[in-house]
Amino acid sequence: MLAVFETGVRYQLIHALALLAVAWACSRWPGRAASAAGILFLIGIVVFSGSLYLLALTGVRSFGAVTPVGGVAFLAGWACLAWAGWRAGRG
Repeated sequence: MLAVFETGVRYQLIHALALLAVAWACSRWPGRAASAAGILFLIGIVVFSGSLYLLALTGVRSFGAVTPVGGVAFLAGWACLAWAGWRAGRG
């Protein structure tokens, strides 16, 4: 269970840094895509890392079933951030 907890911490740390990148992106490339990336990263942190924390602390395995939803939010956040950068590069 320690490895599960550490995975939650690792992804939380990476995406907390990504939120800093989103803040920078929002100042450089205003628009919905960069803002959506921040929201999706926040949802991903809460759902992905939160479900892993709950799984590690309680041992209730059903919390692990929610984890992929947070992973999808992370992927969508990265896609939105990339889209914001791509649109800014075109304009």
